[in-house]
Amino acid sequence: MDVVVAETIKQMIPQFKVGIILYNHIVVDDSPQMLKGRLQLFQESIYFDLQETAIADIPELAEWRRAFKTIGTDPSRYRPSSESLYRRIQKKNFIPTIHSAADVNNFFSLYYKIPIGIYDLDKLEGPITIDIGTDQDEYIAINGRTVNFSHKLVSKDVHGPFGSPIVDSQRTAVTKETKNAVQIVYLLPSMKQEQCEKLLQSMQKMFLQIHGGDAVFQLV
Repeated sequence: MDVVVAETIKQMIPQFKVGIILYNHIVVDDSPQMLKGRLQLFQESIYFDLQETAIADIPELAEWRRAFKTIGTDPSRYRPSSESLYRRIQKKNFIPTIHSAADVNNFFSLYYKIPIGIYDLDKLEGPITIDIGTDQDEYIAINGRTVNFSHKLVSKDVHGPFGSPIVDSQRTAVTKETKNAVQIVYLLPSMKQEQCEKLLQSMQKMFLQIHGGDAVFQLV
């Protein structure tokens, strides 16, 4: 699967980078109790931390807000998905278990404080381009709402937009029928290559422990 970052993004954010992890022959099911427990305990820990720390003061979330502003997105109206998760937890509206793939995704998004998207690879037709959207770019999101991606980061395949660090689409959503998947990891622009590779290796290892199959990652 070829993945390209558009030149317009590189010009605005020269250090922009994403990690791509391709998974094959996986089994998505209800999350094992270990993962459910870790996700619940971690959210409780974050909730208590947020009693003393303002979301605006969390460096990783603040960095993604700045990146959104740079490309023309109002981060108070359209938040990076990682920040949205933190704001839910702050209100004690904890994220419920969905299925194993979504739960791993949410766990790592909370842990690293970055947006992460996961998509059914068999519902995509390459190549994938990560770009800044136009008025024509919109889709029905997994929350059931139609979202327009003008002046927002968006991922597209030959059929159109399907993913974003804000919210993902219904069209390419991972389900328990998914056998092959791709994660798009919106790494912090400030991260060094070695940090990025360690993060992707860690994420890939835990995902395969739960889902089986095999995987390969790349830094774009």
